[in-house]
Amino acid sequence: MAPHDLRRPFKRRPISDQQKRRELSLLRQSQNRSDAQQRARNLASSVISLQSSSLDVDPELLSESVSDLDAGHESESSSFDVRQSSRLRGPEARKWFARQLMLPEWMIDVPDNLSIDWYVLARPAGKRCFVVSADGTTVSRLRNGSVLHHFPSSLPGGARKKGASGPAQSYSILDCIFHESDQTYYVVDMVCWRGYSLYECTAEFRFFWMQSKLAETGACDPPSFYHKFRFSAVPFYNCDQSGLHSAYTGSLPYVKDGLLFYNKHGHYHTGNTPLVLIWKDERCSQYVIDTDNNGVVPNQQHIVLELQDDGKIVTSDDPPVPVGCLNADFVKESGLSGGSLIRFAIGDGGLNCVDGRFEKADLQYIGVSNRARAFADSYSKIMFQYIARHTPLKVEDLASMISYEN
Repeated sequence: MAPHDLRRPFKRRPISDQQKRRELSLLRQSQNRSDAQQRARNLASSVISLQSSSLDVDPELLSESVSDLDAGHESESSSFDVRQSSRLRGPEARKWFARQLMLPEWMIDVPDNLSIDWYVLARPAGKRCFVVSADGTTVSRLRNGSVLHHFPSSLPGGARKKGASGPAQSYSILDCIFHESDQTYYVVDMVCWRGYSLYECTAEFRFFWMQSKLAETGACDPPSFYHKFRFSAVPFYNCDQSGLHSAYTGSLPYVKDGLLFYNKHGHYHTGNTPLVLIWKDERCSQYVIDTDNNGVVPNQQHIVLELQDDGKIVTSDDPPVPVGCLNADFVKESGLSGGSLIRFAIGDGGLNCVDGRFEKADLQYIGVSNRARAFADSYSKIMFQYIARHTPLKVEDLASMISYEN
């Protein structure tokens, strides 16, 4: 893709309400008055303090803990109890930790003001994780809550060594992707720095701090005795023609896995957000269309939905998007219950959507999903995968939209 002379009109796809949700998200964050500092402190404590070994837990007590944690996630003044979080195991731990990361929606339409209000960066391939440095140690945890690494680092409070400066209660939280081949943590976002919460700062501010503060600590230096893994900030660009070209075709030290688009005004919102988008094609990602366990693309698109108590099958969005409804007799015969994650194939009838809602879906039941799954698929992922199989959103469409705006 050349960074110039793409001036053909871009026609927006009529199947998505993603733009409406982007506008609503920006409105909600301006009205949000939650205690972001307490939220960061709670997350840092849980990542450091949770034990990875299995414990015998009273199921009733576990249920109460999950309810308390969920309430704490929504409440403005709630206080997180690490002793409760330490009881979480299996699916509940995966769900809780997955809620702490900001998860991009899949790009199914091109945002307005793409060249003005958005950054673009090449996403590194690897394992998404939180990295927390505190109390003289550094811990990285995956979305499922399991420890990836426990190590010393040059991050603030990340190693026990003489001459270390800073407040005793200082901690930092980075949103990273661990790139296996070069043993490097690529920093995608900064959530907290030296105890200062960045949840309610714009992406524009967070990215500025990420680039400037990280280099000051020596965390980007090669590994050493007190610094086991190297860190590197992922380069970001204004999403104009030049920036899109650099992110899409530029040479980088890591393997790419698609492009990430960040709204400059977006805060760090836990869970799915339309203010961060992911887009892929065959040139910038090895895996554009979902594969099976053997790495083979199935003939039919497979999706995972959650069964509700009333028989509806829905996506993982908030609020969930209904895709269909299962017969009560079928649910009983199949041994399913509310909360079950179920795998379906999309038949020849395909998907029909109106204003971001499924009007008709040709679904073929496959069975219960793998237990490792914590959530159903999101609406945007289902639609991106469907579009990718039929009429994919191309990089030329993105470039055309930028040219049209200019």
